Amino acid sequence: MMRLQQIQRTYTGRNWRRMGRNKVMAAASTTRGVPKGDRSTQDAARRAEEGIQLVQELAEITLQTGPKGFRRTVQVAQATLELASELAAERKFSAPEALRRLFEKLGATYIKLGQFIASSPTLFPEEYVLEFQKCLDKTTPVPFPIMEKILRQELGKPIEEVFSSIEKQPLASASVAQVYGARLKGSEKDVVIKLLKPGVEDVLSTDLNFLYGSSRVLEFLNPELSRTSFSAIIGDIRKSMMEEVDFRMEAKNIQEFTAFLERSEIEDAVAPFVYQAYTTRRMLVMERFFGVPLTDLEAIKRVSPNPEATLIAALNTWFASVLLSDSFHADVHAGNLFVLQNGKVGFIDFGIVGRISPSIWSAVQGFLQSVSTEDYRSMAQSLVQMGATGDSVDLDAFTKDLEDLFEGLNRLDSDLVVQSRRSSSGATTVSAGLVVDDEQVNRLVLDIVRLGDAYGLKFPREFGILLKQLLYFDRYVRLLAPEMEMMRDDRVRFVPSDAASTVIDV
Repeated sequence: MMRLQQIQRTYTGRNWRRMGRNKVMAAASTTRGVPKGDRSTQDAARRAEEGIQLVQELAEITLQTGPKGFRRTVQVAQATLELASELAAERKFSAPEALRRLFEKLGATYIKLGQFIASSPTLFPEEYVLEFQKCLDKTTPVPFPIMEKILRQELGKPIEEVFSSIEKQPLASASVAQVYGARLKGSEKDVVIKLLKPGVEDVLSTDLNFLYGSSRVLEFLNPELSRTSFSAIIGDIRKSMMEEVDFRMEAKNIQEFTAFLERSEIEDAVAPFVYQAYTTRRMLVMERFFGVPLTDLEAIKRVSPNPEATLIAALNTWFASVLLSDSFHADVHAGNLFVLQNGKVGFIDFGIVGRISPSIWSAVQGFLQSVSTEDYRSMAQSLVQMGATGDSVDLDAFTKDLEDLFEGLNRLDSDLVVQSRRSSSGATTVSAGLVVDDEQVNRLVLDIVRLGDAYGLKFPREFGILLKQLLYFDRYVRLLAPEMEMMRDDRVRFVPSDAASTVIDV
């Protein structure tokens, strides 16, 4: 999954406009006072120089891609024709749906690009954000003998010397990697092995080079596009995705989170231990957690005497990491938070992490404080500070609209599912679980973005990420502590005291 902290630029409306103004002003400063004919000559010389640079850049990309580029072009053409045939038969479809289905057919690169769109309501149109929430990252598993060969190559020694057993059926299979359960030889400790699928790096490199090269050509042909930093965004995505298929980066994220827990003396939350000796660019070996999801109330009661206290521990740990750690977990859906058998909260899957940039830190802090006190005017002021706008904002009207919008938070539905199971002994057990409506969560995030847009505000991408995680936790509160008011409970520390003077840099 995409490592969000690598997309370090905040491409807000103000930044785009500022970049455009800077380029126009720079051009004006070099041509002011120059006769019209000379200016035309200078412009032509500048365009010629830009054209030479573009050709050199495209040549370098072509050399990097090599024969793989032709093969991938054929694959893209086949996928496009296949989808066109399907759509022609169906006759009724939307542009966002067609693009999402094409991305799924094209595989790893485009699935991850779709996930980036889905998690960026501040950058992309609403209809595409909602559609790409459906982008599936589940693929047919690669047969174990093929993955076993990769494991042997990465270990550099016989598998039997390291693992006493490996489950041949993967625990998970996504577009980029597969995960297997295993046991270490000697200690017999349970671990998971995350392996990069064969050919993924070549496909990513080819696709991303093509996307970046295309963006550079479009900017050259239409200089107005350069004001949107289009190629810069693609370039950052390219860099981020290529680093993502280096599992040493995810290992680093886990170790940073663990260091934060130790530094903060947090003992009721943990992250998996990473076995550095068996972690490489294409392989990640880490401790295996056994526990229950944060949405299974009855199962949590069996491992935690106080589910409400467990939830508060998870909340406070996450908020502290947002403000005090080098990075924070940016995908806290139920599958990534476990209540372990010892009652501690286990955070897993650090493929998506985020960072708070200095430019939005104070505004986010003010927003969280105003949310906890339901001070909508302060909330409006924080959002105005966070959003990019060159215009004045009607704070009174914005405050009233925010108050109306946040009332919708209490109207979000979560379905409580009760299931009964009969064991082999004949005993019947009943369990309750929560079904969180991701579409409703995403809708509220989009509503806030749309409201800001109505007032000329363009929010940084980090804000949408933070807000979505906050709404996930609100769903968990409804199941585990229905009487608790998360925004007002003194036990929930939205802004830890240690963070008062802390700035987390990118």
